[in-house]
Amino acid sequence: MSKYHKSVVPSTPASSHLPLVAIVGRPNVGKSTLFNRLTHSRRSIVGDEPGITRDRIYGDIEWDGRIVRLVDTGGIVPDDADYIPSEIYRQARVALEDADLLIMVVDARTELASPDFDLARILIRGGKPVFLAINKVENPNVQAAAENFRQLGLKEVFMISSEHGLGIGDLLDAIFDRLPAPPATGIVSKDGDPYAEPLDPDELDIEDEVVFDEDQEDEIAEDMGPEPEDDIEDEAPDFSEFGPEEDVIDEADAEVELVNPKTDDERPLHRTHGEFEQHETSVAIIGRPNVGKSTLLNALTGTSRAIVSPIAGTTRDAVDEVIEHDGQRLRLIDTAGIRRKGKTHLMAEKLSVVMARRHLESCDVALLMIDATEGVTANDAHIGGYAHESGRSVIIVVNKWDLLTTARTDGKPHADRAVYEEQVRHALKYLSYAPVIFISAASGTNLEKVMKDIKRIAAQRRKRVTTGQMNRFLDKIDFQRAPVPMAKRIRIFYMTQAAVAPPTFVLFTDRNIKLHFAFTRFLENQIRTAFGFDGTPIWFKVRARNADKK
Repeated sequence: MSKYHKSVVPSTPASSHLPLVAIVGRPNVGKSTLFNRLTHSRRSIVGDEPGITRDRIYGDIEWDGRIVRLVDTGGIVPDDADYIPSEIYRQARVALEDADLLIMVVDARTELASPDFDLARILIRGGKPVFLAINKVENPNVQAAAENFRQLGLKEVFMISSEHGLGIGDLLDAIFDRLPAPPATGIVSKDGDPYAEPLDPDELDIEDEVVFDEDQEDEIAEDMGPEPEDDIEDEAPDFSEFGPEEDVIDEADAEVELVNPKTDDERPLHRTHGEFEQHETSVAIIGRPNVGKSTLLNALTGTSRAIVSPIAGTTRDAVDEVIEHDGQRLRLIDTAGIRRKGKTHLMAEKLSVVMARRHLESCDVALLMIDATEGVTANDAHIGGYAHESGRSVIIVVNKWDLLTTARTDGKPHADRAVYEEQVRHALKYLSYAPVIFISAASGTNLEKVMKDIKRIAAQRRKRVTTGQMNRFLDKIDFQRAPVPMAKRIRIFYMTQAAVAPPTFVLFTDRNIKLHFAFTRFLENQIRTAFGFDGTPIWFKVRARNADKK
C-alpha cells in the first residue's frame, strides 16, 4: 500500500484537532455506559458481562457550544497475562498516550481493591489531568461507602450515575473547564447517526421516502418528446446511440426535484441516504467470525487499530478508522462476526450482531469476506443476502488465498483462481454484480486492488443517468427477447432514474403489476451492459401511467 495515510477516526470535520478525553477503568465498572451517556448514542455495547469492550471506541461530546473527542477503552487489568486482556491493555495504552485528560471510572458498589491502586498509580505517573468518576451512586448509602475511593489519591472526584444521568453535568463542566478551547466548529449533528435511536434489530431500514409528483410525468414526457409507437423494434441494441457520455452524471452534477404524495397502491418509492455530495465513503467489513476482518482493517490502515486473535468473536464493538487514499476519505468499519441466532448465547454476542447489521445498513460499500480455506458457507450466503437486500454495494473479498497457493503446506497443487471464482459465483448467484478479489490480509497481498475497487464501486453507486438517455436506451432494447410469460408482459412508456445509492429506476407502464423476476433480470443486465453500475444492486419501481388521474 502506498498512496494513503492514517487519520484519527474523526466523525466531524477537523475533529482530529479536538482535545481527546479517555475513559479508563477496570472491567465492568460502567465505562461504556458513561461513554454512551456523554455522546448521546448507543455506540458502545453495554452489558452485565465483564470485558465486553475490547477495542477503542471514539465519539464526540458537545457541551455548551464546544466539542471534544471521547474514547472508550476496554477494562484494564495491568498484570493479566492472558492474550485478550493484554491486548485490551495495549489498546488502552494508546488512548492514554493520545489523551489530554483521563477519566478513571470505579464502581461504588464494589470494595476498593489493589488493581484500583495500581491503575491510579499508572495514570498519575502519566502527568495528565485525571478525574475520578465514582459510578453507580444512586442512593445516599452507596455515596457514603464511595468516599473510600478518595484513598486513590486523585483530587478531582465526582459522584455520578451513568445509567441515570446523575452528576453528569458537573463532570462535563469540569472537563471543559480543564481543557483548552478547541478550534471553532459547528455543533455535532446527530442526523444520520445509526446509534441516535435505541437498538432494535427489527428496525434497520433507514431510507427516505421519495415519490413522484403527479405532474412530473408530464414534465418528463415533454423532455422526452413524442410518445413511442406501439410497434417494438426487432433490431439488436446499439449502445453507442444513447447519447454523449456527458449524459451520464452523478448526483453532484444534477438533482431531480422529487416530492412526496402517495401512489395509487400506497407504496412509496424509496431513496436511500447518499443522494448528496459525500465527503467520505463508509465501508463496512462484514462476514462470519474469524475470517480476517480485523486483520484486513489493520492492513488497510497500516495500524494495529483492531485486536486480532485466532479466537472467534474477538471483535464485539464495531471499530472504525478513517484513511485518505488518493485524496479521498474512506471510513473503514470492522464489524463483529455475524452468526446465526442459535449460535449466539451471550447478550454481548447478540448485541454485537445487531450492531454489525446496523453498520451494514448505514454503509456505502460492504466488503463481504470469505475464508478461502473453507469456501462459501451457508452463513456467508446469509450475510451476503443482508447486504443485497439492504441495497449496499458489495465487493466479495476472498481472504487467506495464499494458504491455497504460495503458502500451501499440504503438498497439493495450487488452487485455480478462475475455478474458485466460478464456485463463489455459483454459491452467491444473487451477487452476480459484485466483483471478486483474492487477497491475503496477513501478508498484504492485493490490498491496493481492494482500495481501487472501493472507490470505483462507490462512484458507480452514486452515478445518475438522465431521463433522455435512459429512454434512448429503451428504444434500442428488444423486449421480445425477455423470457417472460405473455400474461406478465408489460409495455414501458418510459423510465427514469429516481434515486442513487442504490440506483433506483421508475418504470411508467400500461398496468401496475409486479415485475416478473425474469424481466427484472433481463432489464438489469441490459442496463449494466449499457451504463455500468458495477458492484451495486439496481432497484425497480413500477407506476402505471395516469393511474392517479383516473
